[in-house]
Amino acid sequence: MKYERFEDLPVWKSAKELAVKVYALTKVGAFNMSGDLRDQLRRAALSVSNNIAEGFERGTTAELLQFLYIARGSAGEVRSMLRFCDGWPDASDLKSEISNLISLSESCSRQLRAWADSLQNSDIQGQRHLNGQTRRTYESQRRADAFLKQVDEVVRQRIDAAGAMERHDPPEPHT
Repeated sequence: MKYERFEDLPVWKSAKELAVKVYALTKVGAFNMSGDLRDQLRRAALSVSNNIAEGFERGTTAELLQFLYIARGSAGEVRSMLRFCDGWPDASDLKSEISNLISLSESCSRQLRAWADSLQNSDIQGQRHLNGQTRRTYESQRRADAFLKQVDEVVRQRIDAAGAMERHDPPEPHT
């Protein structure tokens, strides 16, 4: 699926959810005062979705990858601070919320890694590098690859069906 806007990206939606929930968590209990931990946790959480958005809007795959790795680093930073909070006596009444946020930050990190891996294996350099000819070539190759995948699937199904028939046919009499 091709996404036209960063707001449609599942990973951006997860990152936005992470930031919203971190902001909610840091409004209560031990976080209900200004301070370095609260402020840094909020900045790091917001940084995940912001870097996804900025990379998406840049126009080259190389820049997108750079920002995805920054976003992933921010997700790791959030997770590290949440792990600290998980063992912090002042936040003991927030263990469940902290655990849920750790899981959400891990999910964001996995999604970012998978996207980055797929981009690294792509020949596309990004929208900024596409012109009419490269777009046509890319689309033609994409259609050819899809067609070959369909052919492979049909061949595999026929081989499977032939094998099944062979196993169920009675042996021929010897003459």
